[in-house]
Amino acid sequence: MPVEVKLPTLLRVHAGGAASVDANGATIGEVFADLTAKFPALATNLVDENGSLHKFVNVYRNDDDIRYLEALDTKVADDDVISILPAAAGG
Repeated sequence: MPVEVKLPTLLRVHAGGAASVDANGATIGEVFADLTAKFPALATNLVDENGSLHKFVNVYRNDDDIRYLEALDTKVADDDVISILPAAAGG
């Protein structure tokens, strides 16, 4: 079953303007693989050349930051919502 992936405004252009899309997978990494297979332009915005999550991208499974779980190995269930948010910086 697919999970819902919510996209920030900046990434929607790479997904046909959609605010959210469905993707399949048992882990965040598998969900991202399915997502980037459907929308290849998202790949460089989510993971680096080593396949690791970019430092400037925050990903949440429901309300939990995956960096404090199992990162891309974090398990997902059918009713989970994955939210991708760009990190804010400034000073």
